[in-house]
Amino acid sequence: MRIVRSTETRRTATPAAVMTTLASPTQGAAPFPVWRVEAAAGTAGPLHLIDADQVWTLTAGTVHIEAGGESTDLAAGDTLIVPAGEERRFTPGPEGFTAVVAGPAGMRASMPASPDEKVDIAWAA
Repeated sequence: MRIVRSTETRRTATPAAVMTTLASPTQGAAPFPVWRVEAAAGTAGPLHLIDADQVWTLTAGTVHIEAGGESTDLAAGDTLIVPAGEERRFTPGPEGFTAVVAGPAGMRASMPASPDEKVDIAWAA
């Protein structure tokens, strides 16, 4: 058994949100990283791609999602599965949103203009 104490979480801030690593390979949770995303109203994430499937469950607030050429709104309690390679953008609703996200270890991000230039996802390492 491995317990990740709240004192062991890591916070990574970007212009669009704050990601808190809840469990990751570097914390003994390989191969299943899990993190919390907190995004304030008035911010929007960039249009980007992830090279692995991800599962997003909203725990608070609302968010507008653009993914795979479609768009929809999610509210607390909704879960979204975003397949690998789909362009996606998350725009918080008026009260922002909080979500818990999971995906496989080793996933990487890129931008649509340069999909072969992949970067590690720090909060999932």
